[in-house]
Amino acid sequence: MTEIRLWNTRDREEQPVVPRDGKVGLYVCGPTVYDRAHIGNARPAVVFDVLFRLLRHVHGADNVTYVRNFTDVDDKINARAAETRAPRESVMDAVTRITAETTQWYLDDMAALGCLAPTHMPRATAYVNAPDKPADMVRLIETLIAKGHAYEAEGHVLFAVESWEGYGSLSRRSTDELLAGARVDVAPYKRNPMDFVLWKPSSDDQPGWESPWGRGRPGWHIECSAMAKAILGPIFGDRFQIHGGGIDLVFPHHENERAQSCAAHGVDDMADIWMHNGYLMVEGEKMSKSLGNFITVADLRAKGIPGEVIRYVLLKTHYKQPLDWTAHAVDEASKVISRWRRALDAARHLGYDVIENREAKTSQAVLPQLANNLNTWNALRGIDVMAQRLLDNRLEERFITEAAEMFCSGLWLLGFDQLEGAESIQSIAEAEKLLLDALVSERIDALLADRAGARKAKDFTRADAIREGLAAAGVEVTDTPEGATWTLAPGFDPAKLRESTT
Repeated sequence: MTEIRLWNTRDREEQPVVPRDGKVGLYVCGPTVYDRAHIGNARPAVVFDVLFRLLRHVHGADNVTYVRNFTDVDDKINARAAETRAPRESVMDAVTRITAETTQWYLDDMAALGCLAPTHMPRATAYVNAPDKPADMVRLIETLIAKGHAYEAEGHVLFAVESWEGYGSLSRRSTDELLAGARVDVAPYKRNPMDFVLWKPSSDDQPGWESPWGRGRPGWHIECSAMAKAILGPIFGDRFQIHGGGIDLVFPHHENERAQSCAAHGVDDMADIWMHNGYLMVEGEKMSKSLGNFITVADLRAKGIPGEVIRYVLLKTHYKQPLDWTAHAVDEASKVISRWRRALDAARHLGYDVIENREAKTSQAVLPQLANNLNTWNALRGIDVMAQRLLDNRLEERFITEAAEMFCSGLWLLGFDQLEGAESIQSIAEAEKLLLDALVSERIDALLADRAGARKAKDFTRADAIREGLAAAGVEVTDTPEGATWTLAPGFDPAKLRESTT
């Protein structure tokens, strides 16, 4: 059987995935559902979808349990509900509407990127105070209090970080270092500034559940501990194989989640391997709404960029490394996907199909690369080599047949099995133009909004600087009673736009 090795953030080395009784458990922290999923949210969904496919291929679909949760109780959700609720809509009704709508958006977007549905997709609200579920949040907090790892203070329950000696070992920093480098809520009722909330009180217009500490709601970290234990615990006990998420979750979320789970269950870790994907940037800059480079999956889909192209860009960089989303990367991905579509037509003419041949000769082209710490870049190259062989009519029939088998099975393992049904972009140049147009429009609108704010605050120096920066980039601004409008001059330079008035 193929051995799968992955990088363990905790131990800073590659380690093998070791099944228990032939079974593997994978828990990945999912989205907080209050807005559209951006491409940074999409990266872990795609990365761990490939891992899920690989685990199923090696160990059997029935032996792999993949859990990806929805955080549907959170202060960000409450804030969005308060901002957007209709005149006669209660905050609670707004919370229900927002979480239902954004959850479906997320599911639709991830399906468009070729992601399989996980085995379980629990919602945090179903595990708050539910005695029928093992180790729900209230019961888990009670256990931590009883064992001396948590305490009640002014309607809150907090985890005492000094009570568990392993705290900080995931991120490899002491509590003093963590405190110095983190934004910590310093409250007078905390025994230690690093202590984190397990339970907090809710006002009448906020989601809340009855508990021994009064009506309230859970902290973020306790949610994943409870859901992981409730679903994977009956199969694996107190420790499963892989816990995943983005690198931004190492601290505080995963550090805190690990501490409370281990303290509650008396183990030294809740997962064998902690696996994290790297950050995502856009054209070399951190993605943010203020920079006008905030890109959602829905934005890209609305512009006609296929899910396969998005998926390819997200997999081209090794999952551990930072990924730079660029128009050039979309252009290159579009060229490859176009070639793969032609190769798929050739494979179909030979009688091969992605679904029926997904278990065929994967070993040479894709499987070793994925088993080697999910090296998707080498795996993509392996598929592309098979595609080019399929399109080379000079090769002998036996080589083309072998290429068809490995190509179709490789597409399945990397999640491009929906390729033949996808709509293609009209041209490669259009893919680059679509992304560039979206980034330019958002950047200019953000700068004009900043200019309007500066003018309102009578900061005319700032307002003039923004207009001059836009003009230097080739953006012509016209002020009207309804607000500023803009057009691009013939000499427009997007590089100068990025440099202007940051």
